[in-house]
Amino acid sequence: MKIDILFQPGKDFRTSADRILGAETCGFDAAWSAEWLSNPFFPLTIAATAAQRPFTLGTIAAYAFPRSPMITAQITWDLARQSGGRFALGLDADTPEFLPIGDGRHRPDTVSKMREYIESLRAIWRSFQYDERLRFRGRHYQFRLMAPFFNPGPIKDPDIPIFLSGDDSDIYDLAGELCQGLHANLLHSRSYLRDVVLPQLSRGLESSGRSRETFELAIPALVLTPDVLEAGFASQNDVASYAFVRRNHSFAAFHGWEELLDSQRERALSGDKRALWHSLPEDILHEIAIVAEPERAAAAIRQRYSGLADRICLVFADWNPELIAAIVADLKTPPLGDNTDQA
Repeated sequence: MKIDILFQPGKDFRTSADRILGAETCGFDAAWSAEWLSNPFFPLTIAATAAQRPFTLGTIAAYAFPRSPMITAQITWDLARQSGGRFALGLDADTPEFLPIGDGRHRPDTVSKMREYIESLRAIWRSFQYDERLRFRGRHYQFRLMAPFFNPGPIKDPDIPIFLSGDDSDIYDLAGELCQGLHANLLHSRSYLRDVVLPQLSRGLESSGRSRETFELAIPALVLTPDVLEAGFASQNDVASYAFVRRNHSFAAFHGWEELLDSQRERALSGDKRALWHSLPEDILHEIAIVAEPERAAAAIRQRYSGLADRICLVFADWNPELIAAIVADLKTPPLGDNTDQA
């Protein structure tokens, strides 16, 4: 199991890049940049030139539909080149509510549009790599021209991994069929992963004739220490609060928590963060987050995600370098009596 970290780029991209490099030094296997407060690609351009070891740099839940596949293809090609083939593209199949959806009256067919988005990305990348004539014709996207002047040319590692995220069981199926990985939603439970996500992934993998070993399920693990819960959150845009901002229809319906999560979402949008967490029933809080003292966090993460995750992506409410380093060190150390490599 690989140990990754999720971070939210701030307004200072140099600071964000330094945090990525610090995560590399701590022994993480990857750093994933989220598209919430700032553009997720920019800090990676700084870190890509400095990171040395086999350390993945990627986006998580970068909005797909507001960007043309051509724009995304050019950005990711540059990052793949600059990082020496260590870049992974994480796309969000959902559209944020503050951005236009379709023509403003009808929602697009998300699954078929996401399928075309991925297929057109790969067609554009093939044109970059092999100077192949670009002829992609779909219902949602059409690309018919790649002028030599705009073609960046081949790179050493052209096979850019694509991870999907979204709140739709059909998206999990699509990820299994077309992608190299899936980022599970921030709000999830072990039972939801086991009973909804994994079966859908298996169907997608089976339809494309691929084995489970070719695919990575990356699960965000929201780590909340009792001290953090008691004191509240220092950052106005903390990751822990964002977990409730986006709608989680599938997950909420699975547990029968629609009314509760809608209420929490309203609190998150209003900035009432202390009420957000203190109003949650304790059993639900422990279902969706790792609530443990720092020295017990690694054991709690192992217990919850053993047999489910290929990658664990640690998510912290506040950026505490000492706490982060201690937890990843514990996760990289096999438990007593276990001679296998846990990472």
